[in-house]
Amino acid sequence: MAEGTNRFALYVLMFNMFIAMSGIGLIIPIMPAYLETFGAAGQVLGFLISSFALAQFLFSPISGNLSDKYGRKKLIIFGLVVFGLSQLAFGLATELWMLFVARFITGFGAAFLIPPMMAFVADITSFDDRGKGMGWLGASMSLGFMIGPSIGGFLSSVSLQFPFYIACSVALIAALSSALILPDPRPKNGPEEQEEKKQENIIGQLKRSIALDYFILLIITLVFSFGLANFQATISMYMDKKYAYSPSEIAVLMTIGGFVGVVVQTFVVDPLFRKYGEMRVILVNLLIAAFAMTGILFVDRFWSLMLISTFFFTATALLRPALNTLISKMAGNEQGFAAGLINAYMSLGNMFGPALAGTLFDINMAIPYVFGTAVLLVCFGITASWARLHREQLRTLRSRKVAATR
Repeated sequence: MAEGTNRFALYVLMFNMFIAMSGIGLIIPIMPAYLETFGAAGQVLGFLISSFALAQFLFSPISGNLSDKYGRKKLIIFGLVVFGLSQLAFGLATELWMLFVARFITGFGAAFLIPPMMAFVADITSFDDRGKGMGWLGASMSLGFMIGPSIGGFLSSVSLQFPFYIACSVALIAALSSALILPDPRPKNGPEEQEEKKQENIIGQLKRSIALDYFILLIITLVFSFGLANFQATISMYMDKKYAYSPSEIAVLMTIGGFVGVVVQTFVVDPLFRKYGEMRVILVNLLIAAFAMTGILFVDRFWSLMLISTFFFTATALLRPALNTLISKMAGNEQGFAAGLINAYMSLGNMFGPALAGTLFDINMAIPYVFGTAVLLVCFGITASWARLHREQLRTLRSRKVAATR
């Protein structure tokens, strides 16, 4: 495809990702009041989050494989339609079990959205520009999740169900626009590879991931997702219980941190990757995220809490595109398969992070941050060892990138 067509396709993908993430985020301020209408409370919310992540874990590798076989566009349209209709079902639910079914289907729809979009970016960007493309897609993801709660809170003034109706409508509009204007690059895999993977179920895919060159990078994806979910699940409770901050103050703190992350993903990712390489960015930001997580325990003023949170969100904002880009470069023609694995491992972190963090928080509010720091530091050590063992392979990727710029 021509460069102009590729750039236009990237903008469409960014819009789709923004729609999906804002649809996920808009339930955050609504859920306490919405669950009260069903006679439920916080524990149910935790299980709803886990059901969404479980669906993503189960179906992301499958959708990635299918996108390698049948193309990205069909999967993206299917995911948007399922995602939109599940939001409608959530808003129309009259029984608690219906909420769980609807949220699981929402995760199913997201699983058929995110891996194909990541693989699509790999298809339409050059080896050298892939970091920029992944950064822009990540920025739209972060922006959607950051703005989603504000949209949900505003729309809930009409009714608690109204945000879900709007989310459904916008997702279906995005599906229609994608069907009409999104190009359809063909999968790069040969028929033999496609036939081989056709027989492989999710367990087989996860087993196969252990033998991949980039398996450790998948583990890092799980760990940083776990840390991010850990932080996001407990920070509002920590601020409320320790400092009695209002919901608006907590929202400001998280929004500013998230906004800086979006700016970094949009404008800083590509220059950093070009100058230092993805692996160095990963190692540095694992350390920054670890020390920021512990730093929360040693500051007690609003501005300092905001600064530490911003460091944490910025570090995780750089980790996501760095990992996605490096895995994509090592995946060769299996872009959909790799993207599906990324989302599956990320979903594992999103499943277990909030559940474990909440349990540890009930014991002592400092434990989730100490534990999260320890996990990130161990991950840093493993990653540094892996990078040393794969120094030549990483140097080859760097040399190829440098050559592409000449």
